[in-house]
Formats: sequence, structure tokens, C-alpha cells
Amino acid sequence: MGSGSLAAHAALAWVVLAGNGAAAAWALAAHRLEQLRVRAMWWFVALAQALLVAEVALGAVLQAGQGPTAPGIHTFYGFITLAAVGILFSYRGHLSPKRRHLLYGWGGLFITGLIIRTMIIG
Repeated sequence: MGSGSLAAHAALAWVVLAGNGAAAAWALAAHRLEQLRVRAMWWFVALAQALLVAEVALGAVLQAGQGPTAPGIHTFYGFITLAAVGILFSYRGHLSPKRRHLLYGWGGLFITGLIIRTMIIG
């Protein structure tokens, strides 16, 4: 793995950060404004979280390769962020549709905070 892969990991991190932050803001706004409760919002949330999964996978591949190693705490936060996505998804079916917007809004902001923390310590 070369420096190009490391640059791709760093660039994708910014996309993941912006996407998850925007998805969280949209979900919170949709809780208040019914006209924002559209299927496209859920597709956007899914895309943002899928990109997060790709980012963590790319990081794992970089760690397994011969490239520079990241601090252990960076890897830990990366996997904690991935686990947070799984927790949100697991709670999804237990809530009413209106409360799902709150779950993904506040949960998405939590994930965004974890992404920021991961980037700072990386």
C-alpha cells in the first residue's frame, strides 16, 4: 500500500465526516418538519454510513499492509465508530417512525463526533 492509499483514506475521512454530519442534521430537521421526511433522507443516511464502513475497511487494509501504522487509539476509535452504526441499525426496528428521526439525528451527531475524534488522534 502506497501513499496514494493513505491519501485516499484521509480524503474519504472528510467525505464521511461531512456526509454523516449532514445526514444527522437532516434527520433532526425531519423530526420537526414533516416535509423533510422523505425516502431520499434514508438513502442519504445509508450512503453516509456505507461510506463509513468503506473508510474503516480501507483503514484496516492499510494497517494490514506494509504502510505506516496508525496509533492504536486511532484504530480503536475507528472500530467504535463502526460499532455505533451497528447499534443505531439494531435499534431502528424498535421505534416508531417519528422517533427514528431522533435516533438517527442524535446518533448521527454522536457518530460525527467519533469521526472527528478519530481524525484528531490519527
